[in-house]
Amino acid sequence: MTATDTHRAIEAVFRIEQAKLIAGLTRLVRDVGLAEELAQDAHLAALERWPLEGVPDHPAAWLMTAAKRRAIDWLRHHQMRSRKEPELSRELEAQLAAARPGPDAAAEAADEGIDDDLLRLMFIACHPLLSADARVALTLRLLGGLSTEEIARAFLVPEPTIAQRIVRAKRLLAERRVPFETPRGAELGARLASVLEVIYLIFNEGYTATAGEDWMRPALCEEALRLGRMLAELAPAEPEAQGLAALLELQASRIPARTDAAGEPILLPDQDRARWDRLLIRRGLERLARATALGFEPGPYVLQAEIAACHARAPRAQDTDWPRIAALYDALARCQPSPVVELNRAVAQAMAHGPAAGLARVDALRDEPLLRNYHLLPSVRGDLLARLGRHEEARAEFERAAHLARNARERELLRARAAAQAQAAQAS
Repeated sequence: MTATDTHRAIEAVFRIEQAKLIAGLTRLVRDVGLAEELAQDAHLAALERWPLEGVPDHPAAWLMTAAKRRAIDWLRHHQMRSRKEPELSRELEAQLAAARPGPDAAAEAADEGIDDDLLRLMFIACHPLLSADARVALTLRLLGGLSTEEIARAFLVPEPTIAQRIVRAKRLLAERRVPFETPRGAELGARLASVLEVIYLIFNEGYTATAGEDWMRPALCEEALRLGRMLAELAPAEPEAQGLAALLELQASRIPARTDAAGEPILLPDQDRARWDRLLIRRGLERLARATALGFEPGPYVLQAEIAACHARAPRAQDTDWPRIAALYDALARCQPSPVVELNRAVAQAMAHGPAAGLARVDALRDEPLLRNYHLLPSVRGDLLARLGRHEEARAEFERAAHLARNARERELLRARAAAQAQAAQAS
């Protein structure tokens, strides 16, 4: 194996194992920031030694052992600061001693309970103590393995801003001494909701980018999908975790059909459903079946997955069960009321019962403060007005939506729809 091949192998292994390393080390040193530093030290050690010694038979175990040795050095250096640190140092030394004569055995033994460690790391990275932006950045850094530069590029935010968010988040978690544990009782629901929200936010930003030149950022969708699958496996008895994973699988199935060869957006009714990923649809429907089989009252992610499943099951746009979708949005509005849910509910009502019914609901939302600068409100209204033959009014709404949209591709699509309505108005 050439040096280049070895370096590629190191990067691939570290990207796959980074979250497990940080999770296992956090359990031992009780500091997520320190754990990340130790994992990076192990990465550097691999870059120094593997090109000379070759890739070990158990590379993940080698990395964990190297990180633990570095942890012992750190704890010895700082042992006067805390009575607990000598105890942790002795625990790590005992684990490494048990590994002899081979360096991999102790780390392999430490893999027991790794799923619990990953789940705890999720709960720390998505702690409600942190702002939503900080939770997203920290989750992508610790669990997604993305660099600060990659996160900044994905969200079109300056790299120093992302770096500051991550540093402040780790500092705050350390200052507040957030325990490395799975929350229990009532706290579990609140903390799980935060984890679900972060994964959902990451996926949504990838699925329809808020700003920039590209309508989608598939890499973010892939990271969210991976995290959603991981959470569903770590929390098999949590219906909302299963529901979110189902929702992301079903939504991701449409990605190949959402843009044309030039990257221009293709709206749902116009998509070639033969290009939808049938494997992801099958996985999503299977995951949704697991969620509903748990027997709980459906929560917001299960309900949204049910809505996505209605689209996935329809071979053509005209076959979509819109009355079923409208009923599901009614249920979603009851369990998670919000202006955005009401806007989507209006669209479903329009598809199920005609554009006039939907327009009445949309008009009732026009003074909603949270939707005042939300470009999809005039976009939806323009679509309904167009269907009613009110082309000049529709043109004005699409123009307004284009003015509010921050994504370049979406803005151009809305301007094109405004121009089409202007032509229709002249022809009528």
